[in-house]
Amino acid sequence: MAGEAAPARRDILKFFHNAWKHFCTIGVHKREVMRNCFRIGLYRQGILHDLSKYSWTEFKTGIKYYQGFRSPNTAERMESGVSRAWLHHKGRNLHHFEYWYDYDMTETGRIAGCRMPYRYVAEMFCDRVAASKVYKGAEYTDQSPWEYYAPRKDRLIMHEITRSELEELLWMLKEKGEEETFSYLREKVKRRRKDKDYF
Repeated sequence: MAGEAAPARRDILKFFHNAWKHFCTIGVHKREVMRNCFRIGLYRQGILHDLSKYSWTEFKTGIKYYQGFRSPNTAERMESGVSRAWLHHKGRNLHHFEYWYDYDMTETGRIAGCRMPYRYVAEMFCDRVAASKVYKGAEYTDQSPWEYYAPRKDRLIMHEITRSELEELLWMLKEKGEEETFSYLREKVKRRRKDKDYF
């Protein structure tokens, strides 16, 4: 009886440890995205960013697969072949290009990327910068978001305009740094909002 209690106690401690660590990781990431979004004038998106991560559907995956150096969704996907948390997340958060998949009407049965409104491209950029900072920690540089994106870019189903807009920002960050990139993006967001330019 006593022998059975020890593993159960360890499981409970691990559950609460992972729950707390995952909660903290989400919080750090969310604050960083909010800070980035505020820098470019996307206040509402900064506040509402990734709220679905606190839903039980997504949070329980964070508890079970918490590792601290990558998304728990990746570990869930590697173990089971699908991440239910990710399917839930991408279906509720418009800053993910995967949200914008639909059937291509020119080619029956083919899935294609639809063009994203620019405010969500800007939020996606803010999200990628924040995620790189959280997972890379002290090893983060302005090149990190591009280095994460570049090896996968040709396999992603993304509208060509959306791809071009995202790559412009990631490349600018890599080459010109954070201050210049965020200053440029703030002006672009302001202009496109004013002109109603696919915003």
